[in-house]
Parts: sequence; structure tokens; C-alpha cells
Amino acid sequence: MNSKVYEVKMEIAGNTAMWTRPDSGDSPCSYPAPTYSAVKALFESVLWGPAIVIVPTKVELCSKPRYHSYATNYGGPLRKPTSITKGDNYQLYATVLVDVCYRLYANVIPNSNKTSLPDSAKNWDKRTSSPGHAYMEIFNRRLHRGQSYGTLSLGWNEFTASYFGPFREDTQVCENLPDILIPSMLRTPFGNGYQSKFNPMYDQNVQIIKGVLKYPKRGDFL
Repeated sequence: MNSKVYEVKMEIAGNTAMWTRPDSGDSPCSYPAPTYSAVKALFESVLWGPAIVIVPTKVELCSKPRYHSYATNYGGPLRKPTSITKGDNYQLYATVLVDVCYRLYANVIPNSNKTSLPDSAKNWDKRTSSPGHAYMEIFNRRLHRGQSYGTLSLGWNEFTASYFGPFREDTQVCENLPDILIPSMLRTPFGNGYQSKFNPMYDQNVQIIKGVLKYPKRGDFL
């Protein structure tokens, strides 16, 4: 089987984004750039298949990080049991990003863990001599057509993308952006990969240099 690594890339923009820092508590604050798992999910929203693995490599910031205070009525499962019983919401305050634009990059590799694949994915994998190349070609066709399996959102579901697609000619990377050091950045909430339980994994001392964040490489491709 062809084991060559193939690259996929896309541009995404929106009015509001929230890449939640877990250490920011009850009033969450956003990282200045999307997490590894968020980028992975965005690619998979356009085209997902368990026979391949999306490995995000870098993000280019095409807008300067601008923070904004945001408040919403929260009605989710993290409320107190009494609030859930009474149907009471509470106001959630957050610090979000506004007017964002990113260029996202990822590599595509075949999933080596064949035993965990559903039967449909196993059959597709057997029929395909180069799963990575096949995924790249299908992904690019869908991206140019504006097709996706799910609505692409910028962190929180309510923050939908105003644009996603191929790179636009007038989009420029913010190379004059001051360097940013992120001491600890969530990599993925599911550290054991596909269909695994909650097990958060972090990267340390992640840097944004000349507007570019490169995700640290790991041998496990998570």
C-alpha cells in the first residue's frame, strides 16, 4: 500500500471564534489560534473517513488576534442538578476572538489501526491502493464545491464560519504579528484517538512566530 503522506489545506474565517483554554475556568478565554483537535475536526467536517488519519501541521494567522467580551445564557449539562430540574439557565461570560481568518494545513496518512475500523471503512481501505491520495482528491473537490458533512464552526457551535474553502488571493499571513508564547495548549481531549474516552493531552511552550503556529510532532499522530 502507498504510504506517502499527502497534504490538505483550507482557509476559514468568521465573525467570532472560541478556542477554549481549559485553565480559564467558569469565564472561559480563547487561545489566540485553534487547537490541534479543532483543526482536525474542521477538516473532518468537510470529509471524514476512519480509514485515514488527519494530522494537523500548522495554522497561519491571517488576522491579528482581537479579543472581545461575550455573554450568553447557558442551558447545557454542566449546570447544577437543581438548575437542570427547574429548567433554569445561567449567564456565561467569556472572552472570545472577533474577525478571525486562518489558513489551516494537515497531512493525511492511512489509519494503521485496522481492527477499530467499521466494516464499511475496512472494505473501502481494501479497495484503495492509496487511501491518503484518495482522501486528498475527494476533499479538494468537496472544498471547491463548498460541501461539508456538518456546519463548520469556530470552536463553539454558534460561531459558524463566514467563509471556508480554498485559499483566497487577497488573504495575507500576519507576518508582522509579535511572537506569542502559549505555555500550555490543549492538543486533544481524547488522547487515545478514534472512539477513545476523555483523556486530555497538552503541548507545552507552543509558539506563534511571524503569524505561524506549528503543532509539535508526536509519533502517535494524535
